[in-house]
Amino acid sequence: MGTPFRNTAGFGKRMEYNLVGKMLMEGLDVYLPLVDDHGVDCVIKKENGTFIEVQIKARSRDVAPGDAALFAAISHNLSENFYFVFYSERLDMMWILSSEEFLRECVTNKTGNNRGKHSIWFNGNKTDKITNEKIEYCKPKFEKYIEKDFSRFH
Repeated sequence: MGTPFRNTAGFGKRMEYNLVGKMLMEGLDVYLPLVDDHGVDCVIKKENGTFIEVQIKARSRDVAPGDAALFAAISHNLSENFYFVFYSERLDMMWILSSEEFLRECVTNKTGNNRGKHSIWFNGNKTDKITNEKIEYCKPKFEKYIEKDFSRFH
């Protein structure tokens, strides 16, 4: 039997609240918009009085093998004081990128239904030569964005 729809449908919202809870535990001043029609999941007021907008993207442990940290079809234009938090449950890994960093590192679809949308694939895949199992890992070029906490937002 597969994963119940209710479990998969609520995963993204559960992860948003989980990560926002961690931000609050670190002492960040976090605000949640009532409507998410601008791709902003939370707003953080920094100690200097400025605000940053944050979009949270998460992948569950149940995604297809090899896609643990694939985030696709993201609509985004360069925006000052905007950050992405990407989280892979299977890898238990989080990456934080500014709008500028995201647009520099992502791939933009040139054709098709998702033309103009962006994708970023943080993980690579290799096969263990002894066990023949597929192993997912963070691509070295993205290691600089791995974060264990939200100190980047302080």
